[in-house]
Amino acid sequence: MSILDSLSPRALAAPESGIVEVVNYARGREGLLPLWVGEGDLPTPDFINRAAMASLNAGETFYTWQRGIPELRQALADYYGRHFGTSLPMEHFYVVGSGMQAIQLSVQAITSPGDEMVYLSPAWPNIAAALEISGARSVAVPLQFEHGKWTLDLGRLEAAITPRTKGLFINTPSNPTGWTATHQDLRDILALARKHDLWIMADEIYALYYYAGGRAPSFLDVKEADDKILFVNSFSKNWSMTGWRVGWIVAPAELGQVIENLVQYSTSGVAQFMQKGAVAALNEGDDFVRSNIAKATRSRDILCDALIATNRVQTLKPDGALYSFLKIDGVTDSRKAAIDIVDKTGVGLAPGTAFGKGGELFMRACFLRDPAQVADAAEKLSRYILDL
Repeated sequence: MSILDSLSPRALAAPESGIVEVVNYARGREGLLPLWVGEGDLPTPDFINRAAMASLNAGETFYTWQRGIPELRQALADYYGRHFGTSLPMEHFYVVGSGMQAIQLSVQAITSPGDEMVYLSPAWPNIAAALEISGARSVAVPLQFEHGKWTLDLGRLEAAITPRTKGLFINTPSNPTGWTATHQDLRDILALARKHDLWIMADEIYALYYYAGGRAPSFLDVKEADDKILFVNSFSKNWSMTGWRVGWIVAPAELGQVIENLVQYSTSGVAQFMQKGAVAALNEGDDFVRSNIAKATRSRDILCDALIATNRVQTLKPDGALYSFLKIDGVTDSRKAAIDIVDKTGVGLAPGTAFGKGGELFMRACFLRDPAQVADAAEKLSRYILDL
């Protein structure tokens, strides 16, 4: 009998990340062009690091506010005022240990074992895994892919709702597809949630990476004060802070004690020196974010133009987020193809099998990198595709 047999079935059922599997296969190779994970190529900028180091040097290493230090919660409120036109007080903002923990805690708040949550697929795999580990059931509703573009079938979304459904997880702009909901899409989804008395978990982490200009449409643009919406977000993408593991939740103020309790019994809060770095990111980082967006725009065009020019790739330039989600003619096993591509070209891609229903035949490439590196990767990928 294996010691594993004594573990929780839910723990044993936690799937290996299909993205991490390929990363581990080729990590550390010389000359690697890593487009497989959702992060840029820049380290955290100095103005953020200096704020964290100053906090450390000041001895701010003790237990701190479970909901986040007031300075950071106010900075979040100010950030939303600038970018989303809101006037939410700081009582609506809660600091947590990463966007992933924001999702985990929201899942715990909304669902009980046996409940269901519906999400749009292909999707970042962690939402489905978080639900299943918690004892809830994840229900995928595939987006439609036609002529290189992804669209939402609202009827299919409503058909997936059952008496056990407690919420809808909506990621827009989407990882990995780049699908970005219009204001009308958001109104329609919100109407469904109201009709069936459901929560919405809104993942708008890529809201500023919107290539039509400005920011992407948000549920904040269409919601009413009494709508049941939790917004989950992270400092990772905007400010090159993926390794910091700091995120936040925007929620009705009356949930404050519940969220504080969930934080207490998981991480007991985010280190104060990390939160001081996050304050600097919000208060001083708008120019850095704009430069990241400009870089992503250039690299998106370089990568997508090169791939489309092969006439063997089905994709369009995404409306939002940081990814080209591409379907290569003749590739029927994206996991096998990801291994073959990194072996033969040195370009790391994430296999579409990692993103669930509807993604099996696709590959994901993150283009938040130096345009010269992306051009190199695009050339190598194009040669590989044309030689198939």
